[in-house]
Amino acid sequence: MKRREFIALLGSTAAAWPLTSRAQQRERVRRIGMLLNLRETAPRGKASVAAFVQRLNELGWTEGRNLQLDIRWGGDDTDRYRQYGRELVALFPDVVIGVSSAVVSTLQQVTRTMPIVFVNVVDPLGAGLIESMARPGGNATGFIVFEYAIGAKWLELLKEISPGVTRAAVLRDPTIAAGIGQFAAIQAVVPLGIELSVISLQDPGAIEPAVATFARGPNGGLVMTASPFGPNNASAIPGLAARYKLPAVYPFRYHVEAGGLVSYGPDIVGQFRPAADYVDRILKGEKPADLPVQAPTKYELVINMKTAQALGITIPATLLARADEVIE
Repeated sequence: MKRREFIALLGSTAAAWPLTSRAQQRERVRRIGMLLNLRETAPRGKASVAAFVQRLNELGWTEGRNLQLDIRWGGDDTDRYRQYGRELVALFPDVVIGVSSAVVSTLQQVTRTMPIVFVNVVDPLGAGLIESMARPGGNATGFIVFEYAIGAKWLELLKEISPGVTRAAVLRDPTIAAGIGQFAAIQAVVPLGIELSVISLQDPGAIEPAVATFARGPNGGLVMTASPFGPNNASAIPGLAARYKLPAVYPFRYHVEAGGLVSYGPDIVGQFRPAADYVDRILKGEKPADLPVQAPTKYELVINMKTAQALGITIPATLLARADEVIE
């Protein structure tokens, strides 16, 4: 080869290097769908998504570079779950995040092959979402929000905070399996000397009249259980408890931040971080069927002292000492 031809060939090869380098650097974009049982305005909605995205970033996944995230806010609306579930599956994501049993059940009606990682589900085994906790089997795995036994703790806390309570109204959604399981756990500690009654969360318009009727009797208190109603109406029950001067115990801290008296439950926003770890593992080749369903390892006790003072309740010093956070 002549010297002039060699230099020309070298120049053309060098000109192609940046294009080749850019092509090699271009990463495959993976797609994640997310369907939440929250309205976008719910107090923990954006915080949950932010925690999830932050953990994905730490694991090397960045929107606009190698990741696309499609989010749908279903609120407490099963029709929206069905609509958005179909929409997300039609986008062919690599993984879908489902928040709540109702959302995951809807997603599984659409697909039994697409990987699903669930968060804030109470009883995935009882709801038929998985085959076992250790080896979920099908296309879903994830993180339960708590075990039913926590319901007994809520009633015990109510009695500890307000020893004079002899009547407790349990606010629950009877249409979901989790509502039945939580109430069963609460019933198991009825020997504490408290008469139980039930207020349904299914019809929002009927809640206040039911609470008002209950409040006419003496020595009453409320126990709020977990359901889709709670996160979408965080201040509703604390507002009623304040209006009718009823001590109340809640499952999650956002109720206490909205004016509730006491909560005992897991860090539900924090669960989105390990969910991101499971997504990372699935994107790298692992299967949901082989990833065990995990339960919370820590529960937090949060007390609102301003609310206690408004209700004329003196929180026992022993309970204050156990609190993870006291809101002044």
